[in-house]
Amino acid sequence: MLNNRTMAAALLSATLALPAMAQFQKPEDAIKYRQSALTLLAAHNGRVAAMANGRVPFDAKVAAENAALVETLSKLPWAAFGPGTDKGDTRALPAIWAEPAKWQQAITRFQTDAIALNTAAKTGDLEAIKKASGALGQSCKACHDSFRGR
Repeated sequence: MLNNRTMAAALLSATLALPAMAQFQKPEDAIKYRQSALTLLAAHNGRVAAMANGRVPFDAKVAAENAALVETLSKLPWAAFGPGTDKGDTRALPAIWAEPAKWQQAITRFQTDAIALNTAAKTGDLEAIKKASGALGQSCKACHDSFRGR
């Protein structure tokens, strides 16, 4: 369970990381950054999804804390898909660079759904969270189906 201090630290870290996104020393640094951001996204989204799916007991406070982090984290990994980051230790498919409009559309949909999840979680209404969590899950799946290999 996250307390206010932990959540504030996570948000501060995310905010401070924003200017660094455009300043990766090497493509490998960008790949590691985006993989880390996506891992965090999956972890926090997974906590909300587990409650929405009934796998763990619903806790409105925990859902809201994690959904807020999902929204914040949804802004981080995308700048790390720059030139040269299509090679190396990555499961990113060439479609990301070959179909930039489709890629941007997938990112926008994901971020919109992350905002909707956060909005729903703030209400504490489990049914609203279930609906928003399902939509975000579909965004994740659609992006993985089109842009992630293996």
